[in-house]
Amino acid sequence: MTITRKHGNLEISRADCPVETRQLEAEGWTHLKSVFSEGEIEQIKTEINAVFASSGADRDWDTDDQFRHGMFNHSAACQTAIGHPRILETIEPLLGEDCHVIANTAWRNVDGYQGGPWHIDAGPHIPRPEGVPWDDRIPYPIFAIGAHIYLKDCPVEAGPTAVVPGSHKSGRTPPHDAGDALSFEGNTPHLLIADAGDVALFVSDVWHRGTPGTPGYQRFFLQAHYGRRDVAQRVRMTSEVNHVSDEAAARASTERQKTLIGLHKPFFYDA
Repeated sequence: MTITRKHGNLEISRADCPVETRQLEAEGWTHLKSVFSEGEIEQIKTEINAVFASSGADRDWDTDDQFRHGMFNHSAACQTAIGHPRILETIEPLLGEDCHVIANTAWRNVDGYQGGPWHIDAGPHIPRPEGVPWDDRIPYPIFAIGAHIYLKDCPVEAGPTAVVPGSHKSGRTPPHDAGDALSFEGNTPHLLIADAGDVALFVSDVWHRGTPGTPGYQRFFLQAHYGRRDVAQRVRMTSEVNHVSDEAAARASTERQKTLIGLHKPFFYDA
């Protein structure tokens, strides 16, 4: 179901959209080839490397110094990249023309990246128990989409992200320890093998993980998460940017009182 914003509200759109948009809606992922030129990639890499060189890890858990968050605040090239027309024309029919970036992280994984467990980035946005199929007469709504802008070739040896097609419609989180045997409705994992300059897009609810890499190879990409206008940005943690006065914050003594007024602990996008 493609959507558009009219008079402040969303409605179904009948406009044409790219074939990649249809794949993203149906399978939970798509691959845009040769989006960025070699020169554009080199500029993005230069600016990201400069941010890594001039700052330390910005999250306590990043002990290997592999990430920098909020990149559009630090790099003009990154800000331009996340607004590339081919990305926007693919995601806007699913999120709305007023969708915005809710997180923007540079990944420069260590040599021989060892991958991670199966997970989803947010949601599931419409949770339901196993054995309750989605009615295909109702197009599955999409609330957030992740993008990997590849700054370096990502062959199988580099530990590319694996996605399970169609799993964004499962209404469930994946079993973390399923390994390569994980499947959903007969669909087995697909590896997002890519060349520098490509962009992979995937729905936040789709089951995915980074796969183990081989020494001598490295993953290097700019990640952006796009959300519907109704989804809050997570570029900075709520302890840093919020709508809460000092007086109101002081009155909130319990965790629930804090979250109620918008002071949340970091989670996926702002972790």
